[in-house]
Amino acid sequence: MPTPPINFDDQLRYLQLHSILENYPHVLAKTAEKSRSFHDALEELVAGEVQRRFQKSVEYRLKNARFPLVKTREQFNWLHPKKINRDHILSLFRLDFLAAHTNIIFLGGVGVGKTHLAIALAYHACQQAYSVLFATAIEIVNHLSAALRAHDFAAALRTYRAPQLLVIDELGYIPIDKQGADLLFQVISQRYEHGSIVLTTNRAFKDWPAIFNQDSVMTSALLDRLHHHCEVVVIEGPSYRMKDHPQK
Repeated sequence: MPTPPINFDDQLRYLQLHSILENYPHVLAKTAEKSRSFHDALEELVAGEVQRRFQKSVEYRLKNARFPLVKTREQFNWLHPKKINRDHILSLFRLDFLAAHTNIIFLGGVGVGKTHLAIALAYHACQQAYSVLFATAIEIVNHLSAALRAHDFAAALRTYRAPQLLVIDELGYIPIDKQGADLLFQVISQRYEHGSIVLTTNRAFKDWPAIFNQDSVMTSALLDRLHHHCEVVVIEGPSYRMKDHPQK
């Protein structure tokens, strides 16, 4: 029958206390040299272990979030958009909306920074121990459509229900057929008052039926759920990606 490790270092490895294993010789030596208390040494070792585990959990959440790239609020060019409420957006980084299961919609034309801000907000949420998933609207529809054909729809739907924050990017860039509209509606319905959505779109709300196969009834029901607990951030201006091109 297996027996537990007896050696101190092996015990630390067994308990996966890797930071303590790496640092305790140095901490104990420093404690003896400076006549510190055992409590101070233990506190330093435990704090280091907590920090290591927290950092590992952040790395795990960032990997699971599936960001196409990392964007932060510090990288955002606030001077480019012609209209943007900087104070409102910065207040979102307090993340109060997550506890209230409030949705955030970034609405604006192409290239005004909607995706950048959505990723930055979600990246910050990961760093604050929230679970996050990023996907474009079309990626969600394609994934759920494939799961439906493979008779694995329930598990696929849980993928989008489970995270505390779901980012749905680029809604409205590509029209969605009836099945796709129904699938996206189910995602939003499943998350209603259960978890927050950060959504980016280039289409005004009055134009959303055109996104969802001209189904005004379903679109109205979807908007009702999104808007019940929602903050809309409107951004106006030319595309940032075209700023260095000569005007024609």
